[in-house]
Formats: sequence, C-alpha cells, structure tokens
Amino acid sequence: MEVKHRTARALVQRLDSSTAAEAIAEIRLLSKHDPEMRAPIADAGAVPLLAARLLDHHDSSDAETQENAAAALLNISISAREALMSTPGILDALAAALRLPLAAAAQHAAATLYSLLCVDAYRPIIGSKKPLITGLVDLIRTPGASTRSIKDALKALFGLALYPLNRAALVELGAVPPVLALVANDARTGVVEDATAVIAQVAGCYESVDAFRRVDGVRVLVDLVGASTGASGRARENAAAALLNLVMSGGHKAVGDVMEVEGWEAAITGLAGGGVTARGKSKAEALLRVLRSERQSQPPGRDDSETGFDFSAPQTLLYSSSNSNSIG
Repeated sequence: MEVKHRTARALVQRLDSSTAAEAIAEIRLLSKHDPEMRAPIADAGAVPLLAARLLDHHDSSDAETQENAAAALLNISISAREALMSTPGILDALAAALRLPLAAAAQHAAATLYSLLCVDAYRPIIGSKKPLITGLVDLIRTPGASTRSIKDALKALFGLALYPLNRAALVELGAVPPVLALVANDARTGVVEDATAVIAQVAGCYESVDAFRRVDGVRVLVDLVGASTGASGRARENAAAALLNLVMSGGHKAVGDVMEVEGWEAAITGLAGGGVTARGKSKAEALLRVLRSERQSQPPGRDDSETGFDFSAPQTLLYSSSNSNSIG
C-alpha cells in the first residue's frame, strides 16, 4: 500500500507543473481501474486541485483536461466521499462542470453528485446550492443529451428529493416540467422508470400540486398507471406512488385533480389487481382507499381536516434501479 501512496503523492505534485494535464489523465485512469488508489489520491491532496480545473475557464483545447478532472472526481467520490465534501468549493466546481459545453464533463459531475447524495447528511447541504439543481434540470432539458447523462442527472435529482425539504426547491427551480416530459415522451430504456422515481419523490410536497396542474401531470401519471400504455411494471408502480404522495401532500385539492381524469379508477384498480410487485400492489391499494373514501365521505366544500386520512405523510419510494455509480 505504501507504493500506492508514493505513486499518488508523485502524481499530485505534478498537478502544479507543466505536465498537469498528463497527470490528471493518469489519475483518472488509476482511480478508474484501481479502487485502492482512490483514497491515497484523495489523501495526497488531489481533490482541490482537480476541482480548480473545473472552475477555470480555459480555451477549448483544455476541454479534455476538464473532462478528465471531472471523471477523476467521480471515481474518487466512490471511495472517498468525505474527502470531496470537506473540500472548500467542491460544490461550486461541480456546478461549473454541469454548465460546461463538453457533455461528458457535465455527465461526470451529475454522477458525482449522485455518489455524494448516497450519504444522508449531504442531501440538505447539496440541496441548498441552487446552481446545482438548475444545472441538473438544464442537463435533462439539453437537446440530444445522451441516455447516460439523462439517467445520471435523474439519479442526482432523486437523491436530492429524498430529503423532504429539498422537494419544494426542486419544484421552484423548474424540475417538474422536464421530468414529466421525459415520462410522457421518452422511449429510452430505463429513462421513464428513473423519471417516475423522481416524480414520486417530488410529489411529496404541497408545492407540487400546482406544478403538476400546469403541465397536466396528473393525467400523465394516471395514463401511465393503466396497462394500456405498455409501460413497464416499475414505471406503473412509480406513477402510482407519485399519485399517492400527491394526494397525501396536496389533500382535497390533489384528490380532485385525480378524480377529474377519466378512467382513473379503472387504471388504479387494474394495478392493484396484480401483475406487479407487492410494493406496487400496496401503493395502488392505498391510493384507491384514499380516493374512494374522499369520494364517499367529503361533500363539496368540506375541509381536509374533516376526513379520516392524514394527508401529511407522503410515502417514500425507493430508487429501484441499480445504485452502482458510473465510472469515468
């Protein structure tokens, strides 16, 4: 192990020399292919120097070096998350990388954020940085963005939304329209599933009700729950979880939105009837209970407080795709 530490120190010393670009490329490769090198590289002081590269606005000839720096930070984050988060300015550097014209660097930055968001304590810290949220939202809006970039950005948004107080910020900063657009229009494998997982979490705040109304989001989700769309079981389950979270956080207002969609009961009943996992069946059954109870017991104008349901406890949906981080 001492050899690895000497190698790491030698590479980091070169980051302030004329061979810095070559050293960054070597760090990227070593941290990708040898997981045991990640901690020694971080301990040797590489993280602030790599982060500084993302904040530099060099000419386009430096784009490859910036991509290598972003990829190296991603690789290091898998084994040394604390080293990244304890580095002053690291979140500013990742926000800058999300705005770089080089798509690969932005994708690596999104994947790094998802890696860091695996730690519960980091979610409120990262969620307080609005440029990071807007950068992720802009990434999924980018025309022609690769599937990998979209999925890494969605995973990061999901990680942010796992912290309840981040959900209103995601709504405020415009996450709902582009994520729902992916749900409605994207046919790439895994994208709809990942997008509905994000929506299911964001729906767990009251602010999401109006955001969903502006883009007809409830209708999109009800349609997705139904078997006729041909959506995967996981996408249907996530859509049901989103509707359940929405009615639990939005109360009568959200319940009314669901009931206005033609065919809502048949779609949800079909999901509750089987053909999906036990979790999906449970979500659909819970949603039916809330909606049917409201329909039967609440006359027009009655307040939520008079119902028998607690509309203050959104249901958490676990991200059910692979949790393995991308390696750059």
